Amino acid sequence: MNINANLELYLVTDEAACLGRDFYWVVEEAVKGGVTMVQLREKSLSTRAFIDRAMRLKHLLETYNVPLIINDRVDVALAVDADGVHIGQSDMPFQTAHRLLGEGKIIGLSAEKQSDVTEAGHWNLSYLAVSPLFTTPTKTDTEKPWGIEGLQWARRESRHPLVAIGGLHTGNAREAISNGANGIAVVSAICSAPSPREAARVLKKIIQDTILWPTSNHT
Repeated sequence: MNINANLELYLVTDEAACLGRDFYWVVEEAVKGGVTMVQLREKSLSTRAFIDRAMRLKHLLETYNVPLIINDRVDVALAVDADGVHIGQSDMPFQTAHRLLGEGKIIGLSAEKQSDVTEAGHWNLSYLAVSPLFTTPTKTDTEKPWGIEGLQWARRESRHPLVAIGGLHTGNAREAISNGANGIAVVSAICSAPSPREAARVLKKIIQDTILWPTSNHT
């Protein structure tokens, strides 16, 4: 299992958050600004349309050597030979996804409560997504937010790389990284920004500065 994915700045797509702008333009601008991984999340597309979008996005991202992760749909990931999948607690079990995808693919899992973190300790995951870290309008079907103390607990208890998702933006990215997250996942902070490229650039700088100077106030 690939556990070396660069999780620093993880874009989760949401076409509605792109505010009417071209979906592929927004993603490419974000990648040019420093996004290190992209998750294609589509809740309403037909399977055929999802595959078509995934294939086009994969070709775009390959130019920049950025991995494409498919949300939930292992069948779509297999159809386009995506770099991996992200699964939630109510999706396909990890063991089944791992068996279907085979070695060398990224598999991330959402952890919405402490027992999810504990259970995941038995699995060879690529990363664990602490979800949601803060309250967010883009994810309304989850458990109560982890908060910073919850993130610190997850860092102590988990052997996996951690991605913080939910309500992350330039004002709290440093706090997430300095309290145990290996990377942050964002939706609207990039997709809805006036300049997705500049938004990604600023977030990436905050993350990298925090990794370099974890105890500094420099941002």
